[in-house]
Amino acid sequence: MNMRNCRTVYGETLVELGKENERIVVLEADLSKTTMTKLFEKEFPGRFFEMGIGEQNMISTAAGLALSGKIAFANSFAVFATGRPYDQIRVSCIGELNIKIVGSSCGLSDFGDGATHQGIEDVAIMRAIPNMTILSPADGIETKKMTRAAADYEGPVYMRILRNDVPDVTDEKQEFKIGRPCVIREGKDITVFAHGYMVYKSLKAAETLEKEGISLRVVNVSTLKPID
Repeated sequence: MNMRNCRTVYGETLVELGKENERIVVLEADLSKTTMTKLFEKEFPGRFFEMGIGEQNMISTAAGLALSGKIAFANSFAVFATGRPYDQIRVSCIGELNIKIVGSSCGLSDFGDGATHQGIEDVAIMRAIPNMTILSPADGIETKKMTRAAADYEGPVYMRILRNDVPDVTDEKQEFKIGRPCVIREGKDITVFAHGYMVYKSLKAAETLEKEGISLRVVNVSTLKPID
């Protein structure tokens, strides 16, 4: 399987979008070298806003940019992007503002930095907010598709991205549609619904169970809210 880093794919896709659409702007909370928004900063310094360690201000600024007609991508680690600016995100969602919040190093993928940097509650926080759409790519292929889909979608989006390299498990030719799960592997005995890195782990489990005569169906639920 081809291994790719979703953060790098995300940064590269932002650059592509920036070249195609001048409305794309990017905000960062002092982590551009890790979230890979540094790639956008290099190409479009005038459309990149370094907000420092001030996530609340970052979301408020993104909201203002959205109200002025921009498509604003606000970035930080998942734990900081969803926890620190909760009130600002909630108010932005009430108004259905066109902001895109991207939480990098989600879940336990940032195990090396310790518990303070592990965003294990980000989905629960974002799901509780009305009008918020939540995306969770399984690999680099889906990261690219989701970043583009988020830019095209009119309204608030939260996308969570893994820190570590992951194998490509989705089909490059498969169309991605917000809200629609996708069957990754057919099976007749058990069905497993998974998202993010757990899609790969579920496929590995299916291979193990197949040796024992158990057929496992794997469904990639890449949109956590709304679900079709």
